[in-house]
Amino acid sequence: MLNLIQNEWMKLWSKKATWVMIVLVALMMIGSAGITKWVQNQTEPTVDWKQDSKGQVMYLEGQIATTNLPVDQLNRFKDQLAVEKYRLEHDIAPVSKQSVNGFIGSVPDMLSVITLFTVIVAAGIVATEFSQGTIKMLLTRPVKRWKILTSKLLTVGIFAIVMSAILLLFGVIGGYIFFDTIPGTNLEVVNGNVVEVSFWGRLLLLIALSLVNVFVIGMLAFMIGSVFRSSSLAIGISIFLMFMGVNVTYMLSLRFEFAKYILFANTDLTPYVGNREPFMEGLTMPFSITVILVYLIIFLFISYWSFMKRDVTA
Repeated sequence: MLNLIQNEWMKLWSKKATWVMIVLVALMMIGSAGITKWVQNQTEPTVDWKQDSKGQVMYLEGQIATTNLPVDQLNRFKDQLAVEKYRLEHDIAPVSKQSVNGFIGSVPDMLSVITLFTVIVAAGIVATEFSQGTIKMLLTRPVKRWKILTSKLLTVGIFAIVMSAILLLFGVIGGYIFFDTIPGTNLEVVNGNVVEVSFWGRLLLLIALSLVNVFVIGMLAFMIGSVFRSSSLAIGISIFLMFMGVNVTYMLSLRFEFAKYILFANTDLTPYVGNREPFMEGLTMPFSITVILVYLIIFLFISYWSFMKRDVTA
């Protein structure tokens, strides 16, 4: 299996397109840091965090006084209020958006570009074997078909992780080039107590959770490419669903309870960390993970059944 993965990995990195993706990621992160800094200089004056925090306290107290808030939202407001009061009482500044950590902290929000690149790789890693005719030579090796497909699937997963690491690396580089180091600490409520949050620990956790969405969309593209043997079809459908799936699901959630069972209502696990708002009221991380696993099992079953049972030598 390791030899198969190594072979797929070498084939992947022998393509110019893979290196173009790395260059694009580097340019995107460095350019994003520069543009963000320029925009901040033009439009965002330096704000006294204490005044901003006092304003948040007044706003949250007003919201909590509203009697018709859902329980989940009321609890989030109470946690936010506790955090803001704790900051003021202990003189703990938040992480500034105009700081190195402020920009680096935005890296998880930029993983959509990695999702796009993963879709391209996942859609083509099987389909191109058929379009180029190399599948016949690949299947002449004394290796079971499921091992061949598994090696390709694992290669896609490793690619997504490596590209995410590259994204973070250039995010850090861009942050230190354009931004100043300003002290700041993230706080959150845990078991009723306000605690400090490790910046790097939370950042890596958010990246890991964001990778779940990357893997799911990549697995969808992998399945479509395996079944229809067309990378262009797999890329087109996957990208369309990536951009439209969440929007359509959100509109359905406004009227229908069943929307919570749709895949795209559950792929973003980051709202379950810290004081954030989930996609729909009532969703929990165990529920979302269960839904994701069910869909992944279906995707895997279809992919392996198609590759092993159909006439792949044709």
